Amino acid sequence: MADLFDMLQSQVGESLVGALTNQLGGATPQQTSNGVQGAMSILMSALAKNSKNSQGASALGAALDRDHDGSILDDIVGFVNGSSPINQTKAGNGAGILGHILGGQQSNAIDSLTKMSGLNSNQSSNLLAKLAPVVLGMLGKQKRSQGLDMSGLTNILNNSAATAQKKTPQASILTSFLDQDGDGDIKDDAARIGFGLLKRLFKR
Repeated sequence: MADLFDMLQSQVGESLVGALTNQLGGATPQQTSNGVQGAMSILMSALAKNSKNSQGASALGAALDRDHDGSILDDIVGFVNGSSPINQTKAGNGAGILGHILGGQQSNAIDSLTKMSGLNSNQSSNLLAKLAPVVLGMLGKQKRSQGLDMSGLTNILNNSAATAQKKTPQASILTSFLDQDGDGDIKDDAARIGFGLLKRLFKR
């Protein structure tokens, strides 16, 4: 089973970090690099939590089939710079995608990423918005190439989120906001908030 976190990490070369650093304005390459890893951990974990239920996974799969074919990966730097045609499509609407994935937890995600990376809150918000379409693009590409059904989609997200937790510094702090009731178990929280978030994201 492919690991999306590792695959996404392999896309993060010097040119992408440089492009993101330029877009963030005032960030150092090290802060950007730290932020990228933290942002991907947040996004992978949030998607995994929200797709625990079959309804959520089904809605996500439909959205990937419709809007996220992976073509964003052909020119990620162009997307980051705003010169890619993807920027003008639903697949490139990072702010909208981010808001739907994280819902009311978006400010907590930004705060966590800010503390972890050294970026300021605006930079953290922009970085999450830039990377959200890339994460969905990678997921959509894997869904197509591997013929993933709902179960396969959930498995790849869970495996990738677990990898992100292992490889990301302060991962537990970054994603602790996803456990809304503080019991250490996000399954019940996903059942309560995940479906609504995914519905808003994928009901187009």
